[in-house]
This record gives sequence, C-alpha cells and structure tokens, in this order.
Amino acid sequence: MSDTAEKSVTIVLSTFNGEAYLPEQLESFVQQTHEKWRLYWRDDGSRDTTVAILHDFAARQPAGRVRDFCDDQGQLGISASFLKLLQAVPAEDFVAFADQDDVWMPQKLERGLRALSRDDADLPALYCARQILADEGLAPLRESQIFPEPPGFPQALTQNIATGCTVMLNPAAARLVACSLPPKSTLHDWWSYIVVTASGGRVLIDEVPVVFYRQHKGNAVGVPLSDFHRAIAALRRGPDAFMRTLRGHIDALCAQPMLVAPQNRKILLQINDGLNDGVWRRLRALRLPMLRRQNFSETQLFRLWFLIG
Repeated sequence: MSDTAEKSVTIVLSTFNGEAYLPEQLESFVQQTHEKWRLYWRDDGSRDTTVAILHDFAARQPAGRVRDFCDDQGQLGISASFLKLLQAVPAEDFVAFADQDDVWMPQKLERGLRALSRDDADLPALYCARQILADEGLAPLRESQIFPEPPGFPQALTQNIATGCTVMLNPAAARLVACSLPPKSTLHDWWSYIVVTASGGRVLIDEVPVVFYRQHKGNAVGVPLSDFHRAIAALRRGPDAFMRTLRGHIDALCAQPMLVAPQNRKILLQINDGLNDGVWRRLRALRLPMLRRQNFSETQLFRLWFLIG
C-alpha cells in the first residue's frame, strides 16, 4: 500500500447542462487507482437531465460517497459555485477540481496526491498537470503546452497556467482559498493559483497528461489550438477585459492582506501603485522580474496593455 492510499480526496464538481458528457466523467472517477475519494457536487441551474444523472450515479456508489449541495440560491456562476463546494470540504481533505465534460486518466488522483505529499503539510500547495486536448468524441488532438517559465508571484497575476480540470489542492491550500473572497471577474482555478502563490505556497506542475480535456462548442473555457490562435483571440478581446481582471485580482488581494506573504506584499503594493499613479510608476512596476507572461511576444503585449490600460 502506498503512503498516500489512506489520504482522503474530495472531488468538487459544479455542473450546468452537462448531460452530453457527464456520464463518461463520472465513470472516470470510479476508475481511479486512488480509491479513497468522495464527490461533492452542486448544480448551477441545469435545464436538462444533469441532476438526474448525478442522482443515479450516487445511488450506485457506497453510502455517503456522493453528496449533493444543490440549493435555492439560483445560478451563482462557475467560480461562486465551486467556492461554495470548497467551503464544505473537510479540513483534512485534499481537493480535486472537476469539470463536467472531461475524462480523467486512472492515475490522476494518485499522481496529484504523491506530488502534494512531498511538501510540508502546513505550506499551501497546488498541483496541476498537462492534458490531452481531445475533440467532442475524445479523439486526441494534441498535448497541452509546456510552460517554460516557473510559476510564482506576481506572474500569477498576468496569466493562469493552472488548468482547472487538473488542479488539486493540499488541505492547507484548500482552507486558504475557501476562506478568501475572490473578485467576481475571476475563475476558481486562476484565483486558486493566485492565492497559493501570493501566500508563498508552491505550485507543482506535472508534465505527464492526466486528463482528456474535451474541446467543444459549449466549453466555458477552451484552449486555442496554437500560440497564433491564442494571440489573435487576445488581440480581438483587447486590453479592457484583461485589465479589469488584473485590477480585480489586485484589489481583492489588497483587501485581504492576510492572504499575502510578507515578501509579496511589497510587490503587490508596487504593482497597485503603478496602476493608480501614472506611467512612471507603471514602468517601475514592469521592472519586477516575475511580472511577465510565459513567452516573449505575450509579455510584450502585456506590458503595452499595462502601460495604457
């Protein structure tokens, strides 16, 4: 028996009109080599058979393994729905985020647990991994990219490299994110990455794919097929949406200084001052070595938007 076999993982799953692909995802949970898991789920207002599929799945699992957190709060949105689930997770559990339309490889939980268990248990840690991008029928398209730059803060403010369908949190990170107040403009995976790095925690990237990440027209967040397509999409969106998100993350961290390690508070304030006090302070902030994206061209575009946005 491995040293992680007795560690408990809570899978958190927020659903919305997921009937087309959800059964395959649920079956991939059952096929996990790490068997000590439970599923917390909340439906965010589906109008199809998603809820019935989950109730049927729960009836076929051991008692207590699947727990329904549906409520009368209406449609909260992806991030708020996931955060509600995260707040219910037992304090000692590891957490795995799950999307409704992917398929996990059998060793996904086991690999994440092994990586997270190598660190000091009191240090917040986030695990994420590469994916096999697949079409609607799960035919493989390609593997997701390898990020050349090490993850950290303040780089986490410029770009999310923690793809939510692969993310796992150790108990310290799960508790930290659960007690935070994210901005409305963020997604749960990006906010988790920001909080963990801002707190001085670690991000562990597995270069072995652990998920078939299904690409289809209903994706909440998909993956561009190339750097060129990603660049075109960014240019079409323009700086406004990006800068709103950046400011939202910075404002949320500034309002919750308990989330930020002392060595990162000065960095955060320098970036915040730059955004609020004119071009010279922005230029000074851009000299911070980790305030960059993962490749040269995207970093130059970020710097331009930071200066004018």
